[in-house]
Amino acid sequence: MSMKEPLTSAEMGKLWATYMGNSMAVCVLQHFLQHVEDEQIRNTLQKAFGLCKEFKQGCKSVMEEAGMPVPIGFTDQDFHADAPRLFEDKFYLHYLKYVAKAGLSLYGIAVPLVTRSDMLDFFTHILRSTVDLMREINFVLEEKSFLVRPPLIPLPPRSEIVESEKYLSGFFGGPKRPLQALEIAHLHDNLENNLTSRTVLAGFAQVAGTDKARRYFIRGGEIAEKHVQIFGEIMGNEQLPTPPTLNHLVTESTVSPFSDKLMVFHKLDMFAMRIRSYANSMAVSPRHDLAATYGRLMLEVGKYAEDGAKMMIDAGWMEKPPEAADREALVSRS
Repeated sequence: MSMKEPLTSAEMGKLWATYMGNSMAVCVLQHFLQHVEDEQIRNTLQKAFGLCKEFKQGCKSVMEEAGMPVPIGFTDQDFHADAPRLFEDKFYLHYLKYVAKAGLSLYGIAVPLVTRSDMLDFFTHILRSTVDLMREINFVLEEKSFLVRPPLIPLPPRSEIVESEKYLSGFFGGPKRPLQALEIAHLHDNLENNLTSRTVLAGFAQVAGTDKARRYFIRGGEIAEKHVQIFGEIMGNEQLPTPPTLNHLVTESTVSPFSDKLMVFHKLDMFAMRIRSYANSMAVSPRHDLAATYGRLMLEVGKYAEDGAKMMIDAGWMEKPPEAADREALVSRS
């Protein structure tokens, strides 16, 4: 396909989201790189920082060539270079894994949606690059003895067929079958994400520039803590291990490295990703009680994300993604 073929809605949307996310990440990683002391962690941060700049520039080049406005995103005004360290070195690795998973979700969905050959090549490249980054993050986590693996379960003795609809039960305190492997995997992943998110929110609440933003981050931390307890109880009932807490990796700094605009967008964006994560978890969790739990928690996360969007709109921070033509407005002007 020609480079001059118009960008589709999928391509515009994914370019816009990729630019915004990496624009934010460039600011966050700059702060981390200013303070990291461990050389191995620094090298991983530097690789992630380089990829974020590359992805951001790649999106910008395509948008400019297509005549699509480049988003404002986040600039040096959203990063305060003189701020002291907000998180310890160990947390940088957990944070990188947290945002890399979000990137894999965004880019992985883009690949089957885009149709222009250069866009397919672009999103395939950034997906592979992010997979390579995730491999390095996990390697360094393991080297530092920070890696928390999903729980081990026994190998099944044989292939078996489900013989009763009781396999799906779980409501009203009735008998529940043991968690199956995919259910455990997603519970572990959601626990890991919420533990990391709770730590980010603890740091953001500590340094927020306004009471409104601080209350928003405190509320987000309470939601993350509640979800940690819910998922932890489900795992604990099966005597399965859960990942450790990370809040002790926040420093005592009260000076913000970032603008409130960046921090609110960060949590709005990551909580929106949480909705997708919970939906994916629901899809592979046949046990009725798990599906109901994910549905209930999804609503809570969605309300929090909506309130963050309203805060950004009220503050004049919310950028509008590309959208379809408003035909009714066009007709009314004619």
